[in-house]
Amino acid sequence: MVTILLMTARTHDLTAFTGLVAVIAYLPLPAINLSTLLLGLLLNQIGGIVPDIDQPAAPLWRNLPIGRFIGKIVGGSLGGHRFLSHSLLGVALFGFVLRVVLGYLTPVLGNANTGYLWWAFMIGMVSHLIMDTLTKDGVPWLLPWGFKFGFPPLRRLRIRTGSWVELFVVFPLLIGINVWLVGSHHATFSHLLQQVR
Repeated sequence: MVTILLMTARTHDLTAFTGLVAVIAYLPLPAINLSTLLLGLLLNQIGGIVPDIDQPAAPLWRNLPIGRFIGKIVGGSLGGHRFLSHSLLGVALFGFVLRVVLGYLTPVLGNANTGYLWWAFMIGMVSHLIMDTLTKDGVPWLLPWGFKFGFPPLRRLRIRTGSWVELFVVFPLLIGINVWLVGSHHATFSHLLQQVR
């Protein structure tokens, strides 16, 4: 039952990337190095799927040898699916933990800009919650208040995972937004890529 209420992982991946592209388009970055660029893209994608670690059937857990077992423990500790990890409180908690982890990893990361890495992850995570707000079940943005917000307000107008709306409207629309953002801000992206060192 839960699986029909979720956006597909592919849509979350593309949404996280779209969010990152939009932020770069409208808040251009100064020169960044290659490690920041590559690690930023990776952390953005991780942020885009991390809210679903509260679900034992999530792709992350399915790909680990004892993943479903670990997923049940993690999901239970986060209050179950669409609870803590799908709220602003969860975003703040994950953001704090990542900040601490990046602080410890700074010597290993070399000259990667940990501030940019943190933001890339957070953009991905928030994009996940935004997309899940469009689904039938909605998202409890304001935990500990458990009300699940959804858009549009009428539940029957929201998206089901894998439905024709997600596959043939939402996903192509995200691709179109990326093409438009890069095309309309090509000078920004061209300059950024030329400055990568």
